[in-house]
Amino acid sequence: MSAVLITNIGELTTNVGRDGDPLGTLRDAALLLEGDRVAWAGPAAEAPHLSSRFAGSTTVEVVDAGGRAVIPGFVDSHTHLVFGGDRADEFEARMSGTPYAAGGIRRTVVATRAASDDELRERLQRFTRELRTQGTTTFEIKTGYGLTVADEARLARLAAEVTPEVTYLGAHVVPAEFADRRDEYVDLVCDEMLRACAPHARWIDVFCERGAFTPEESRRVLAAGVAHGLLPRVHGNQLGPGEGVRLAVAMGAASVDHCTYLDDADVAALAGADTVATLLPGVEFSTRQPYPDARRLLEAGVTVALASDCNPGSSFTSSMPLMIALAVREMGMTPGEAVWAATAGGARALRRTDVGALGPGMRADLVMLDAPTRVHLAYRPGVPLVHTVWLGGEQV
Repeated sequence: MSAVLITNIGELTTNVGRDGDPLGTLRDAALLLEGDRVAWAGPAAEAPHLSSRFAGSTTVEVVDAGGRAVIPGFVDSHTHLVFGGDRADEFEARMSGTPYAAGGIRRTVVATRAASDDELRERLQRFTRELRTQGTTTFEIKTGYGLTVADEARLARLAAEVTPEVTYLGAHVVPAEFADRRDEYVDLVCDEMLRACAPHARWIDVFCERGAFTPEESRRVLAAGVAHGLLPRVHGNQLGPGEGVRLAVAMGAASVDHCTYLDDADVAALAGADTVATLLPGVEFSTRQPYPDARRLLEAGVTVALASDCNPGSSFTSSMPLMIALAVREMGMTPGEAVWAATAGGARALRRTDVGALGPGMRADLVMLDAPTRVHLAYRPGVPLVHTVWLGGEQV
């Protein structure tokens, strides 16, 4: 058994609400970790007396935070980290005025199919290290760049090597070889491909969007996944108005992601449901689309999460601090709201109750910032402010 007492924390964000503060902010605080769990959080002056709490067999490390801020580890609930190839040329073209379209996904499908397991695994391990060093301690990974039974199954299997939050996304786009046989491809997604991927996945997702899948096709895909024990989530309302949000709510999806184009009925549906609106500002940054109106959602009482959507086409970044800065600068969120959305909001989008907060019994996943407050995540964009990361009580 090991324990860590972090003391002299200038600002501790617990996300355990108190006195009207949903972030549960404590100043001049301390945090006690026992094994892989948070044991105690409170004022440093009231920290447990270590000699009386622990027997001689327990190793206790005392860490002086030096007045730095501590927050829960980031929870990135939307990534596409298993893929081959590169699409930097598309990004360059968009910056010169070419509009984004979902069709570029097929280029990544070709490159991913051509890559070996070892090549995909090595890249995935690099991305995992990249996330960890930037403070992300929980993350989801989608399939969707294989689009054959064998390739989707291997992407799900590889993703499961690094996270329990694996999403089957066979319904990403219709691959080129099925361009004139959409119905056959939807049949494949709902049957043989689903059966091959379900043992490695927790979630099922669908890209309900023009250029991808119709609302009717999307409903069928989600229903098939639910029948196989997978939990639903949806890509929706990214490229224009559509039925993705209302489909997600009707299907009891944990989240609907993008939410760029919403009407009043969409907002009302989200406000009356448990479905989280996951906003992905890296996409708007990389595609020059309008940013979602987070303020409108928050004022309506919608639960909002932030995620990176790390993928090679529309958002090739894994930086949750960047998502926070963009949310504050471009989407009307306060720094505190953005930090909550990137931690507790992401946990809700994954229906996790053990991460995203630093209350007793929660996983000891946390980040010490090289800054006195969480505000610096937006105030100092692009600066590497992550000082130390603990994952399950172990320093990364």
